[in-house]
Amino acid sequence: MSVAVGELIARLEEDEARLVLDRFDNDDAWRLGLALTELAQEQGAAVTIGIRRVNQRLFHRALPGTTADNDHWIDRKCRVVLHYEESSLLVGARFRAKGRTFETASRLDPRRYAAHGGAFPLRLGGTGVIGAVAVSGLAQEADHALVVEGLERFLGL
Repeated sequence: MSVAVGELIARLEEDEARLVLDRFDNDDAWRLGLALTELAQEQGAAVTIGIRRVNQRLFHRALPGTTADNDHWIDRKCRVVLHYEESSLLVGARFRAKGRTFETASRLDPRRYAAHGGAFPLRLGGTGVIGAVAVSGLAQEADHALVVEGLERFLGL
């Protein structure tokens, strides 16, 4: 494993340990979605934002400049989060650290699963992963960073 990938994995693991929710309901999904929307607009980012609780879509917003393809990416990245219970960027980094690609080594259909950055687990303290929040429209590490910053803002960190 390269030092850069190892450092990335450590940083992503720290983010996931730090960004844990005390509670999360439909109203919280709305507030998180609005926080991400405001953040994206402040940055001039053309992104689509999705928040889901396992199989239920709680929030969806497509900002100007996005396409239906962004919806497809959100779905694929969220499936990875819900399958592995880790961020989509972390899952992809773990495969790369082993010298493999997610697409060939995961045995999951790459048309339905994408281990690209931008989807993050909604982890409830004492419970575990209850859903996912995702952004699509930027480079994968920028998508991930936007989600992390939005969660930090939502949690008041």
